[in-house]
Amino acid sequence: MKNIVILGATGSIGTQSLEVIEANRGFRAFALSAHSNIAVLETQIRKFRPQFACVTNEEKAAELKIKTADIGTKILAGTAGLEEIAAHPEADTVITGIVGIAGLAPTLAAVEAKKRIGLANKETLVTAGDMVMERAGQTGAEIIPVDSEHSAVFQCLAARVNRDNFDSEVKRILLTASGGPFFGKTKDELTQITAKEALRHPNWSMGAKITVDSATLMNKGLEVIEAKHLFGVPFEKIDVFVHRQSIVHSMVEFADNAVIAQLGAPDMKLPIQYAITYPERLSMHGNEPDLTKTPLTFDKPDFETFRCLPLAISAGKTGGTMPAVLNGANEAAVALFLNGKIRFLDIADLVEGAMCAHKTMKRPSLSQIFEADKWAREYVCAKLHTLH
Repeated sequence: MKNIVILGATGSIGTQSLEVIEANRGFRAFALSAHSNIAVLETQIRKFRPQFACVTNEEKAAELKIKTADIGTKILAGTAGLEEIAAHPEADTVITGIVGIAGLAPTLAAVEAKKRIGLANKETLVTAGDMVMERAGQTGAEIIPVDSEHSAVFQCLAARVNRDNFDSEVKRILLTASGGPFFGKTKDELTQITAKEALRHPNWSMGAKITVDSATLMNKGLEVIEAKHLFGVPFEKIDVFVHRQSIVHSMVEFADNAVIAQLGAPDMKLPIQYAITYPERLSMHGNEPDLTKTPLTFDKPDFETFRCLPLAISAGKTGGTMPAVLNGANEAAVALFLNGKIRFLDIADLVEGAMCAHKTMKRPSLSQIFEADKWAREYVCAKLHTLH
């Protein structure tokens, strides 16, 4: 029996992780967490009977404790509780489905506890990739990507026989992007885009923040930074292609010009299950790709219209605290957009403004990363009144 901890159990990754657990008798939901959605979390607790549940909103945690007094699940509260379940001695795999930089501290706790981590929280590596990967190498913690693109690259790289010649064998990592709902539109056509329109992703069912990031292509930019840290490749070896069908999840080109791709239906349960079972593969019931249905197409992204992608790559190349500033500014700007406070194109403007105003610190400490994140959020909020 594998004990699975799900951080962010009430979100998109979390609920799909529970579907994977439900379909496999050898998996157990050992601990679940949520920030404040205790209505859904209570339902999950009653169904899966985890040993622990954590609510980071402490008032909501107290409320949930009363609601679940008839169940044996121990209710924890706050970030300390989150780190406790992530590092619990009985946990086998920790799925990090928390959105944003809030996922960094519990991921580091799991790394210190030498856990296998199914990493779905890309912001962890975007903001502190050097620190996290270095520490994982020291402790022996396993980081298995859950993002469909990075899981695809991970699977493609498994075809390599010689593990010692990575730099000479791997020519390029080719990340695919759906292009979001606005692929092919001009900047003028994007000026009046609403949050409702941005949340209509053509292929994937995801949370609101990541869906907007997909629409701006910031999500792909964050994934470029994540790939750099996960696979230890320079940015010059990472390319992005728009693949509208979301069937080819990513590819790796090798030194002999052979390209290996991972294909599948757009279903996050596949990379979630693979992160738990790797290197084994278990049977899965779900959508199968029909390669006769539609042609597979690939296009170059429009860097001028979707400026968040090149901004993210620039932040990644700068390094230090700059990726944390990029991420913090983006999270704040997306929240403002979803609340109708700014326009779609303002997101990139605010992110760029924060990056230009920031003085990068190289090799930052964890506290300096969080401080850079806080500064970027405050910068965006302060600039709100200057727009339009």
